[in-house]
Amino acid sequence: QVELVESGGGLVQAGGSLRLSCAASRRTSSTTGWFRQAPGKEREFVAAITPDGDGRYYGDAVKGRFTISRDNAKNTVYLQMNNLMPEDTAVYYCAAHRLGVYDTPRTYDYWGQGTQVTVSS
Repeated sequence: QVELVESGGGLVQAGGSLRLSCAASRRTSSTTGWFRQAPGKEREFVAAITPDGDGRYYGDAVKGRFTISRDNAKNTVYLQMNNLMPEDTAVYYCAAHRLGVYDTPRTYDYWGQGTQVTVSS
């Protein structure tokens, strides 16, 4: 079992930037993903990164604006979010991948508690 803790959320104006962190309780060999969920909407895939960092995958809504990275020495995965827009407002979750495709929540089995990101217009 692994515990994941997200941090770095907050309130930012449109066009601004935030960097989210996902700290794991131990080193894992799992791909780590970021998802987000806005009120009344389904959980949406944002990005994923393989354990060695060589594989990076992004949802269509964030391509070109968000960058996922990891520091295995710190057991931490980051999500750099630039040019934020009001539609990016959501609770952002990180999760450890289990098996299968990367862009579906049901293929992840450990989740953090989430961090709120609010983008004002």
